[in-house]
Amino acid sequence: MKNKTESNQPVKIYLLIFAYVAFSSLGMPDGMLGVAWPSIRSGFALPLDALGFLLTSSTVGYLISSFFIGRLIKRFGIGPLMVFSCLLSALTLFGYTVAPAWAVIVVLGVLAGFGAGVLDAGANTYLAAEYNDSQMQWLHASFGIGATLGPMIMTASLTQFAAWRPGYILVAVFKLALAIGFLFFLPYWKSSNKTGENGEAEKGLMDYHTSLWATLGRPQTWASILMFLLYTGAELTLGNWTYTLLTEGRGISPQMAGLWAGGFWATFTLGRVMAGVYASRLKLNTLMFYAMLLALLGGLLFWWNPLAVVSIVGVFMTGFCMAPIFPGLVSGTRERVGDQHAANTIGIQISAAGLGGALLPSLAGVLAQRISLETIPLMLVVSLLGLLIIFLISTPRGNVAVEN
Repeated sequence: MKNKTESNQPVKIYLLIFAYVAFSSLGMPDGMLGVAWPSIRSGFALPLDALGFLLTSSTVGYLISSFFIGRLIKRFGIGPLMVFSCLLSALTLFGYTVAPAWAVIVVLGVLAGFGAGVLDAGANTYLAAEYNDSQMQWLHASFGIGATLGPMIMTASLTQFAAWRPGYILVAVFKLALAIGFLFFLPYWKSSNKTGENGEAEKGLMDYHTSLWATLGRPQTWASILMFLLYTGAELTLGNWTYTLLTEGRGISPQMAGLWAGGFWATFTLGRVMAGVYASRLKLNTLMFYAMLLALLGGLLFWWNPLAVVSIVGVFMTGFCMAPIFPGLVSGTRERVGDQHAANTIGIQISAAGLGGALLPSLAGVLAQRISLETIPLMLVVSLLGLLIIFLISTPRGNVAVEN
């Protein structure tokens, strides 16, 4: 007779594939925003740095939902949370397209961030509990697929309709379809309840009731907070501002800049696919070290910009090398903080990522408005350098090595 874990394998495969599709939708709005922003700014007569208001408002919702994801999972379960997150995201994206004023979009950003935080932290926690490191890399590769499609969708919207709203409507419809799909899979989003050698059920990462304050009292948690804040700040600084820098600062045509901005997310996705295939051949920390180092080198090329081709190579190189960092850091959570703190820490890390994704791109916009658009690649380099330094300080000597 097959045991319970074996009989659950087909269901787990279906859930994993559906989680990949849903996670791709998480990347679409992130990829679209950078391309849509010049048109949004022009339509509402906004200053360059007004993007920071939307990033900040969405981060408020994102921080709340992701920070408390452990509690939300225990209270409602993963399945209902996934339905809710996609439905809320669909409604807010529709709301963007009918908003009569910029202030309404900023307010809707809180709800959009809340929905995104539930999907992001919930899916990360579920996969950390139920799947392996390679599958976590593939999950985040799915995000890259969505983030790659986002600029292409928005570029097509601007080219075909001379408007940004149709692009958001299309993604909102996709989110609504995902909500219906999650509703269909609702009965299946449960823990597999693995059994130990003594035949008793083992605790999973989502089964602990550890206090958030106890988790926050650990130095390892704060090292993770800083790394996630800097990583996502760097990723979204590049993702949100590359198009504006290329078009308004370096004289690249909108069509080419849109393709190159999408190319960042494309190489980003390719990097995660490659990491999913080859991650088992290296120690996780080895992969993290070289990815951070080479991403920093790409950022320096983007900042240097002696020729347009060097700048674009820098963008693509940074995207490719940054790709495995976020999922790798999530996968390493259990090792850093222990099983009983893992679920809490994953949520806190995702919150820190959301905070970094709002604060650092917003700061880049402020500096670009007051000094120069060329401060954007400088912000990228500083963020990646800080990430590498904290990683090296917080990683025990000898853990960055190639496995035999």
